[in-house]
Amino acid sequence: MRSLILLIFITLASSLYSQLSAQEIQKRPNILFAISDDQSYPHAGAYGDQGVKTPAFDRVAKEGALFHTCLAGSPGCSPSRAALLTGRHTWEIEQAGTHASSFPKMYQVYPDILEQTGYFVGYTGKGWGPGNWKVSGRERNPCGPAYGKHKMKSPPGISSNDYASNFDDFLKDKPADQPFCFWYGATEPHRSYDKGIGIKNGKKLEDATVPSFLPDTPEIRSDILDYYVEIEWFDQHLSRILKTLEEQGELDNTLIIVTADNGMPFPRAKANGYEYGVHVPLAIRFPKSIPAGVNVKQPVDFVDLAPTMLDAAGLFPTIAMSGESLFPLMQGESDDRGPAFSARERHSSSRHNNRTYPIRSMRTEDYLLVWNPRPERWPAGHPAPFKNDTFGYYDIDACPSKTFLWDNRNDPKIGPFFHLSVDKRPEWELFDAKTDPGNLHNLADDSQYNSQLSQLQKTMLDYLRKTGDPRVIDGGDIYEDYIRYSHIREFPAD
Repeated sequence: MRSLILLIFITLASSLYSQLSAQEIQKRPNILFAISDDQSYPHAGAYGDQGVKTPAFDRVAKEGALFHTCLAGSPGCSPSRAALLTGRHTWEIEQAGTHASSFPKMYQVYPDILEQTGYFVGYTGKGWGPGNWKVSGRERNPCGPAYGKHKMKSPPGISSNDYASNFDDFLKDKPADQPFCFWYGATEPHRSYDKGIGIKNGKKLEDATVPSFLPDTPEIRSDILDYYVEIEWFDQHLSRILKTLEEQGELDNTLIIVTADNGMPFPRAKANGYEYGVHVPLAIRFPKSIPAGVNVKQPVDFVDLAPTMLDAAGLFPTIAMSGESLFPLMQGESDDRGPAFSARERHSSSRHNNRTYPIRSMRTEDYLLVWNPRPERWPAGHPAPFKNDTFGYYDIDACPSKTFLWDNRNDPKIGPFFHLSVDKRPEWELFDAKTDPGNLHNLADDSQYNSQLSQLQKTMLDYLRKTGDPRVIDGGDIYEDYIRYSHIREFPAD
């Protein structure tokens, strides 16, 4: 049935394209999509963080719309990007909804749709991945043809990919009579970092903003400064790309979307269903349709981004997608789209038999509800080390912050932060998103919130059931069977 719906949609879109004149095709806007790798929502100047300098992101936000509550498709890169590309939640796209698996060809992606309707498409840097798109019969990365010829000298730990110059190559290849759709995917601020690069670049420890789930120590602050430097690298290339568009007179004819695939690579952030794992930055600029200085407080999903791009291109409502166009919100229209969702299954290879740690997150304006369907499993991975490592918990990226928590786990002041990151969790967690952005106080155990908890649980489970989430339909054991194409570690049984 899904394949039939997708086929009908593409047929209709192609039919629409065939009816457009060459002049009408040329008038359609360009689309620039920029995505960083592992950046949480507060870490941009537009959100008030003074420790990180993001003039390009801030410009897009100032001259367009700044979103204050955008949930990534997943707290891990590969499934999150798949949700974005398809406009469908991770639990709706089978293998593509988990980390380092395959990407079934039946799930159409917006670059293909746009290409089939007259757009020139391409990408540079990190597209969809990690995973194996070839095994599903795809002939290229779901983001389109790759542009990666240009390299540059970069600081240690930072990619040598000259993203902006590769965008220039893409523009040179673009036929004059076609609009473009380009994916700029930086590999920053994904780890590893050059330890101490933040301080080496003139940042001071007091410049770092330490989230409440991490201890406020010089070691943690320095690690955050290193993370800031890599965010700034992403932003510098975005600035160069914007300058190129401006010089060519195409800036105001380009829908520009800037975001990140999931949260910061720190303990209790990335790979977790909490705010700092799934809540990401989002700014959109398109002066022909979006007034400057718009602030959107309502929660939105990654699945809304593909419909927004297709809407800008003048295509039909995306009947095969779960998301909705964001243009009504950005234009001040009333919108009752409801809460936003995010989900994860397997992240890294971190458990016996490569088992998953499933999470479903739902965000309203006031609350974050987290469902952990397998609370008996280790959320950050099995504690056992692999081979010659000192300790496990491989769902947390190797980093100075992780090592610091481990080394000081018996310190009465540091130990509680270590346990927040690695200890087993209850099945249900409820947080006040406004007063507790670090998600430290679980209100699910507070009888005063029984009514809110029950109502939110019903909303979540009803939506998951309606959209066919295997975790609700039959327990979701299918996720244990999806092939992982990246390295697999061996662990003892839980």
